[in-house]
Amino acid sequence: MTMTQQHRIGSGFGAHSTAADVLDGIDLTGRTVLITGGYSGLGKAATEAMVRAGAEVVVPARRPQAARNALRDTAEVVELDLADLDSIRIFAERFLDTGRAIDIVIANAGVMAYPRERIVPGWEAHFAINHLGHFALVNQLQPALRPGARVVSVASSGHFLSDIRWDDPHFDHDYDPWQAYGQSKTANALFATHLDTLGVRAFAVHPGSILTPLQRNIPRAQQIAQGWITEDGRHADGFKTPAQGAATAIWAATAPQLDAYGGVYCQDCDVAEPATTEDMLVGGVKPWAVDPDAAARLWAMSREFTGLDSFSTDRVSSPDGDSDAA
Repeated sequence: MTMTQQHRIGSGFGAHSTAADVLDGIDLTGRTVLITGGYSGLGKAATEAMVRAGAEVVVPARRPQAARNALRDTAEVVELDLADLDSIRIFAERFLDTGRAIDIVIANAGVMAYPRERIVPGWEAHFAINHLGHFALVNQLQPALRPGARVVSVASSGHFLSDIRWDDPHFDHDYDPWQAYGQSKTANALFATHLDTLGVRAFAVHPGSILTPLQRNIPRAQQIAQGWITEDGRHADGFKTPAQGAATAIWAATAPQLDAYGGVYCQDCDVAEPATTEDMLVGGVKPWAVDPDAAARLWAMSREFTGLDSFSTDRVSSPDGDSDAA
């Protein structure tokens, strides 16, 4: 992908379009869609819209009973913890054993503004859950991806906050929860950039400003100070509904217009423009989040951490030191 592709293509949709709008006239009968975090916030809105369009939707969930309660049996819920490589492996093996093919993956689940937290084997939580967990999941599901499948990585304008900290990705020094979140969102975008070069049509998306349970760790006073909510608790102007927030991911997953635009970063149901301001509400994409060299470097780093790379022809080492065919 080159930056020359990062320009609007005139999709006919916009910031106020909903998931139902972008799926109007699209029949997903017979398609299998996997949506992480597909039982809360914009993920739930995406699941419900995909089901209405006829898709069979699989929702991996760390809290499967909560997911079943939220979705009321409209989608298949399977236990998965993105912070646990063993959980990811077990989920993937069980799915592959069913013999089903996957048409769409929406890597949507994530965490925001966590206090400093490590997960085994010492990874910073935002980077581990938001990026490395999805990297491992998609790599282990590679045999199930149908030719022509699309992978959509839900990034955010949070990528404005940090490039990849190449020398300290796990914040051994100077931890800041917003920079950690920002790095993970840059990683989400770069993941799509490089995956697309490996033969799987992939996109990164900014869903827009939307209040969901993702903000559960942020005190109300801080949300007011950030301009997200008003003093009386209303959403600030410019914030989207969950259905509007889900629209860009669904558009990226299904729009025929994007056949020739793999690897791009999308916003407001169109290809995003390069960012020309530091205003995250305006959005756009920073150059470090779509740089192909950085994307290849991050892929190599992620392979080193997880021991996984099912899209390359070389052999990689698993985390326990064994060598496996990729």
